[in-house]
Amino acid sequence: MAVARYIKDEKDQIIDVIYESGIHVKPSYSPSDLAAIGFDYEKDLADPGNYPYTRGIHPLGYRSRAWTTRQYTGFGTPQETNERFKLMISHGQTGLNVAFDLPTQMGYDSDDEMAEGEVGRVGMAVDTLRDFEIAFKDIRLDKIGSGLTINAVASIMLAMYQAVAEKYGYDPKVISATPQNDILKEMIGRGAWIFPVEPAVKLIGDTIEYSMKVLPRTNPVSVCGYHIRESGATPAQEIAFAILIANAYIDNVIARGYDVDDFVGRFSFNLNVFGNMWEQIAKFRAARKLWARNLKERYGVKKPQNLFLRGLFGGGGYGLTKAQPENNIMRGAYYALVAALSGAQTTALCSYDEAYTIPTPHSALISLRTLQLLMDEVGLRDTVDPLAGSYFIETITKQMEQKIEEEMFKIESYGGIIKAVADGYAQRMVARQAYEVEKGIESGELLKVGVNIYKEGESMEVELHEYNYESAEKQIESLKQVKRERSSSEVARTLKALENATREGKNVMPYLVDCCKAYATLGEMTGVFRQIFGEFQEPSLF
Repeated sequence: MAVARYIKDEKDQIIDVIYESGIHVKPSYSPSDLAAIGFDYEKDLADPGNYPYTRGIHPLGYRSRAWTTRQYTGFGTPQETNERFKLMISHGQTGLNVAFDLPTQMGYDSDDEMAEGEVGRVGMAVDTLRDFEIAFKDIRLDKIGSGLTINAVASIMLAMYQAVAEKYGYDPKVISATPQNDILKEMIGRGAWIFPVEPAVKLIGDTIEYSMKVLPRTNPVSVCGYHIRESGATPAQEIAFAILIANAYIDNVIARGYDVDDFVGRFSFNLNVFGNMWEQIAKFRAARKLWARNLKERYGVKKPQNLFLRGLFGGGGYGLTKAQPENNIMRGAYYALVAALSGAQTTALCSYDEAYTIPTPHSALISLRTLQLLMDEVGLRDTVDPLAGSYFIETITKQMEQKIEEEMFKIESYGGIIKAVADGYAQRMVARQAYEVEKGIESGELLKVGVNIYKEGESMEVELHEYNYESAEKQIESLKQVKRERSSSEVARTLKALENATREGKNVMPYLVDCCKAYATLGEMTGVFRQIFGEFQEPSLF
């Protein structure tokens, strides 16, 4: 999406370009622009792999390691999802990124009346450990890392992942999971929350603390500016919110008595790529610098590797269109190029049909091949940060840094990210920006090919993923079978232990693992939390 405003004169010549974050772009740049912003090589750029990591966290970039390809995958039953996992791995995918259906995201079992019509619709249905046993069957969990794209019940899914790994003979110390586990961004930008702010953040702190001791290769939180951006935030706001949200989780764990260097190196980020190419590249470069500075100056982080901004740069779903969907193939390729030029460690692309449906195997493989083609054929592994030293790029990277700091200041002046989310202030900021973008598209001020310009031509037929009621029925029957076969007394014992631990403020993770191994259901475990924590009441946004 061309979320930049192009101001033209009566001759249709562009006289000003204004990026979404508020950066004005000049027709050309020179050394004088770098002098004007006080650009200093060591302070603002430095060599690749050196603080402040503007040019990337590895000295040799993609020469030393290719990016991880982690396409978002999951639908229907665990069996169907397992088949798609194996298909993507067989075609060269190097990591998993698991999609869960809405009932699972909201902590409901497939047989709950709240789940009717949604079981397996937009992701994999998960009720008990049995489902993970099926979904991850024959997957080398010591070799393939798994992203678990879930938030409100991420603690339960992480416990279930450990339980299934142990069932298949893996030591918890060798498995690598990355639960998204970012509830504050859900409250700001997406809506799949359950519990109030404070207990929800406490659960995230539990996963971080537990991972330090039991799951050392796990990234217990993936701070997700991605969905905040999808909801309408500017690129500068996306990074500002992401850093402040990460700080909130850091503060929770530090308050438990831990040193920041003991855990912050396992933080990861999920950031978005759609929009103006140059603005996105400047955003990622500035984000690495600001995250490293934030950790070093605010928290006194000492270990250089703990200053790295690691994560997935990808997706770009909001940039895709239902109109002329084949255009999304090209959009995806440019988004992948942005990610590569920005130094992403991991990336994934939304497939061209995602504006309509769950991706088909064909469209998912096109996205995977796009990433592989860029890495192995076009030359993205040739040199590190090929845009470094560009008068233009370095100037707008510095300007982006300033815009991000301005957005952070607004939130911190209000009282911090926790208060801003609880009161709805952060949500109102994003909603207002989303409204302005939609107005710009409707008026034609913001250009969108196939939507408000170049609309001619026939629309391409897209293969739809029809909802399979039979799959939902199979999932519900499988759940009933588990309930018949499990030990009711063991389920009751582990759930009671979870309840007691929750009421006493203990770390709930060991108790969740025990519940999962007893085949307690997701709904039963979430029900314990609902009973004790209550539910989040969204503040008015208007």
